[in-house]
Amino acid sequence: MKKPTLKAPKLKAPKLKAPDLSAVKGGSHTGQSLLAGVAVLGLVFGIAELRAPAAPVTGEAGKRTTTQVERTALVCPPPLQGAVGSTALTLFSPEGGTGSAGTGLLGDVTPDNVLAAQSPVRPAAGASGQPSDAPSGGPAKPAGPVLDARVTLAKPGVPVSGPAANNDSAPGTFAIATGNLAPGFTATQTTTSEQGAPALSGIRCAPSGTSFWFAGASTAADRYDYVTLVNADSLPAVVDLRMYGDKGLIENDLATGLAVAPGTSQQVLLSGLTKGQVGDLAVHAVARSGRVGVGVHARDGAKGADWLEPSVDPAASVTIPGIPADVTTAHLVVATDSPDDADLKVQLSGKNGWFTPANKETIHVKAGMTATLDFQFAAEAREGASAIRLTPSDPAHATPVVAGLRVDRENKGKTEAAWLAGGAPVGTRASIADNRAGQTALLLTATDADAKVRVTSSAGASGGTPASKEVAVPVGTTVTVDGIDPAGVNGPYAITVETLSGGPVLAARQLSIGVRDIPTFTTQQLRDDHATVQVPQVAGDAAVVLK
Repeated sequence: MKKPTLKAPKLKAPKLKAPDLSAVKGGSHTGQSLLAGVAVLGLVFGIAELRAPAAPVTGEAGKRTTTQVERTALVCPPPLQGAVGSTALTLFSPEGGTGSAGTGLLGDVTPDNVLAAQSPVRPAAGASGQPSDAPSGGPAKPAGPVLDARVTLAKPGVPVSGPAANNDSAPGTFAIATGNLAPGFTATQTTTSEQGAPALSGIRCAPSGTSFWFAGASTAADRYDYVTLVNADSLPAVVDLRMYGDKGLIENDLATGLAVAPGTSQQVLLSGLTKGQVGDLAVHAVARSGRVGVGVHARDGAKGADWLEPSVDPAASVTIPGIPADVTTAHLVVATDSPDDADLKVQLSGKNGWFTPANKETIHVKAGMTATLDFQFAAEAREGASAIRLTPSDPAHATPVVAGLRVDRENKGKTEAAWLAGGAPVGTRASIADNRAGQTALLLTATDADAKVRVTSSAGASGGTPASKEVAVPVGTTVTVDGIDPAGVNGPYAITVETLSGGPVLAARQLSIGVRDIPTFTTQQLRDDHATVQVPQVAGDAAVVLK
């Protein structure tokens, strides 16, 4: 058969000669001819190019280099604020990002917005914090889909805040940052509600994923717990809710195969899935296809409401940070989906390190079930803010578990609750937005060794002078950081924690905004912002196309 030939169009440029590939190891004559044809196409039409990299890779191939992330995407749940509540959405990116000036914005999860987010992000003119880019001669015509942003972040180092939709059926939201705003980008949602009783609900918005654990949900009397599912991707998702109680896995066909279309949000009332009241639940949301953002919101009648903090994935040892100094009671829920029982030692952080609370030395969790433990904190016996650590009683028999902790504060017989969870260290750096002057406490716990961290408070959204201080955290203690409000702060500000030495360190932010005489508060963890990623070094090898 006659071999096909490739003819380049006549050009005025000098004649281009295809490279000699006869020396390529392992190449047949046919393969060499094909490579020559590809090379000619590349040289003439710009389709491909065979040449050495413009910036040759140094070091051995296979090693990794560290580079900053170029895009960060987060999902916030529907605010569940009721008809008389209000919700603030706050964005922040710490200074230090390099590269081109980026874009940071937050918008409602709608099909149109999700579609627009797949292209280079262009906020609609008039979003808060973002001036219109229309020329003086008239309105600009967008080159691509426009995302209708509620909040737009202008620059790193200064937070920006805006309201969520002001109705009881507000959708979830999603936030995106690119360029120099992507490293460390964070978003926080804070809701004040008086539905039933005053309550403060806060949540740190998180990336979409396929697996989320929550310990401490309930379908007991007066509990109204909702699972929220938000699909901020362009592909449909299918989610299963696996619920574990004190008698094991709860089977219900209504909890499986929950379809979430792109650009939509769903709210699922847990009491409709358990076929009766279950006092203490662990919920595992698993996406069998697609990705979603997942939240669990709990309301306990007049006793308080908040979002459950998501737990880290099951692990043999778990630490729950952020127990307030003035907590009155705490309710621990531990669960395992393992086929083995878990026997765990219980410790609290104290002034002199980890200690074992009297008559609360251990907790036994049966395979595939939940177990609970209650704590009473007398005012005269408190040692300040604290954390709970669970470790295997027998290191040779380590069963992975998840854990959550409900904590209650009381004032004149009225209480408010918050839900904490097993946490992860701040790592290199972590930030939290929407801190308020005179209403914010930062709690730091060092688990295995003494540590030193740097705490930086940004300027406020409307003014203020950033402040920074180094803090020592002895092992087994929880340190409450004082004096973190920036000077002259106006509006919400952000807190960034960086590990300088030792550790690991877990951190939690407590926000207290009293409503009338009810001590409303909410607590969120600071977790490693993963501002950098490791990229493997590669070397060019033309022979790869012959394999």
